[in-house]
Amino acid sequence: MNPSQNIITLRFVTEEDFPSEVLQSQNAVLVAFWAPWSKPCRVIDPVLLEIARSCAGKVQVVKLNADDNPNLSLCFGVQHIPTLLYFEAGNLRGQLVGTVSKEAILTLLSRNNEAGHASTEKGETL
Repeated sequence: MNPSQNIITLRFVTEEDFPSEVLQSQNAVLVAFWAPWSKPCRVIDPVLLEIARSCAGKVQVVKLNADDNPNLSLCFGVQHIPTLLYFEAGNLRGQLVGTVSKEAILTLLSRNNEAGHASTEKGETL
């Protein structure tokens, strides 16, 4: 394993830093709306870490506690957790809901990088 992979962690964002960390980011950003009490969120955490490692430098992966940041959850229509929102240049480009696979996330990211337009997918929940 590459030693640099060991230092990649998932960052947390809040309503206060969401504009600067997500909407104004130079990199694409995958935002995971989650809650600490949610088993599906705990299941997808290792997948999100793998995505952060494999896409380092291209896509930033961050987590947002949906319970602590209800205004953003309401703004983006998050009704189920985990919900993954993919942003490029401050624009929402895609969405996945539920405990989706690494492959489903990578497909969403690559489809948007290739097509340059929005797509939305629904995943299965546990």
